[in-house]
Amino acid sequence: MEREQMQMKFIRKLPIPMEIKKSYPLPDEFVEKKHARDEEIRKIFTGESDKFLLVIGPCSADSEEPVMEYVRRLARLQEEVADKILMIPRIYTNKPRTTGKGYKGMLHQPDPEADPDLLEGLIAIRKLHTRVITETGFTCADEMLYPENHRYLSDLLSYVAVGARSVEDQIHRITASGIGIPCGMKNPTSGDISVMLNSIEAAQSPQMFVYRGWEVKTEGNPFAHAIMRGRVNNYGTSIPNYHYEDLNNLYDMYTKRGCANLACMIDTNHSNSGKQYLEQIRIAQEVLHSMKLSEHIRKMVKGLMIESYLEDGAQKIGEHVFGKSITDPCLGWDKTEKLVLRIADQL
Repeated sequence: MEREQMQMKFIRKLPIPMEIKKSYPLPDEFVEKKHARDEEIRKIFTGESDKFLLVIGPCSADSEEPVMEYVRRLARLQEEVADKILMIPRIYTNKPRTTGKGYKGMLHQPDPEADPDLLEGLIAIRKLHTRVITETGFTCADEMLYPENHRYLSDLLSYVAVGARSVEDQIHRITASGIGIPCGMKNPTSGDISVMLNSIEAAQSPQMFVYRGWEVKTEGNPFAHAIMRGRVNNYGTSIPNYHYEDLNNLYDMYTKRGCANLACMIDTNHSNSGKQYLEQIRIAQEVLHSMKLSEHIRKMVKGLMIESYLEDGAQKIGEHVFGKSITDPCLGWDKTEKLVLRIADQL
């Protein structure tokens, strides 16, 4: 008999999404509020609303209490700019690691200093997203790093992003076709815009595939859209793609595809800033200026993605500065608040 060669150790069977949802449900009184917020966000992508989106928050949601303090402050700030800006807190509970090593987010390690515990991680991320909704009214964004895990949070999220290293993957594309909320597809690290546009077209199209042991069919997601996050050249140097010329080129390529709801978000960090987090302030200003210069860019660009937290910069795991990123450096609160108010003034 042929011996199986798979080198995997099966540790325990985890609860399916329905079981986790039943154990940790979103209270009934918030279900309609969540749907209403989803509709408000969708109208930005259809052009029915001219509000500007900010997907804003820490590089990674590594600890519940500082994240909650951040979103409470964000909720107060949202009230000041509600006539012009709609904010979606960035609560990213999965972290892609280029080499597969290091902290992989709250899903893997609800305690960044402890060993991975995926069951506790699933519970922790669901509790965090639920707590944000019930305490602030915000529904949030997360990265769809693992498509098969999306349904653990599918009733809580209002926005998902597919990262630069995942956007060429078929299962990410076709899963995005059935999630029912706006899904941003980032350009790949190579910067090839046609790859990103292919992923948007795939996500907007009906699909049939195997998902979590089921044969499933989707109708396509008309709210799949572009995220420009910069690229890396052959020598590892970051090359931005948020400039006026880049956005004009994107508009020309995008319109030829005939996709629904032409839309783009600009990631102000990552390769656009060369991971120099303070550059996010300048980049935001340049994007707004480009929107004033071009009607096409103004209609296409729906908002910005900004990495910010309570404290400037980043720290190493174990340093315990409350509200300071343990992954990529972020803008601190004071700079974040000033930037959001400045954006509102300029819109």
